[in-house]
Amino acid sequence: MYQTLVRAIILYNSETWTLKEEQKRKLRVAEMSVLRKICGITKRDRRRNFDVMKELDIEKDIVQVLQMRRLTYFGHVNRMHTERYPHVLLHGHTHGHHSKGRPRKKWIDNIREDCVDMDISLYEASCLTLDRTSWRNTVQHLGCQCAVSSPSSQRQ
Repeated sequence: MYQTLVRAIILYNSETWTLKEEQKRKLRVAEMSVLRKICGITKRDRRRNFDVMKELDIEKDIVQVLQMRRLTYFGHVNRMHTERYPHVLLHGHTHGHHSKGRPRKKWIDNIREDCVDMDISLYEASCLTLDRTSWRNTVQHLGCQCAVSSPSSQRQ
């Protein structure tokens, strides 16, 4: 029920989100509060997030699922015909003046971070996306890598 109702609502259109670390943390907190309410576990029970997710047989946390969905969408956009707008926006460049200060985080920056997690460059990922089955296997392998992470790497 959680994965089909709650997670689907929370992650609606998440493929296009640009997330910073603070927003990822807030997503994890929201997910764990829902999972704890489902199990009837309070913070006073002092149960680790990893243990709660293992008890509910949830392999990937919400940020890992979001990452896989974003990479799947990246592959979809990269395989599009070159004249389609999403493909043009992904590979196009804008001209003009830059505003002062640090540039805002872009969607492609999240893709670069995801590629770092997979130990490949953005160029290699773009080449891999051209073959749908190999890209799907690569993205699913990423999900398996993240799910194997130790409890100490999971925040409580």
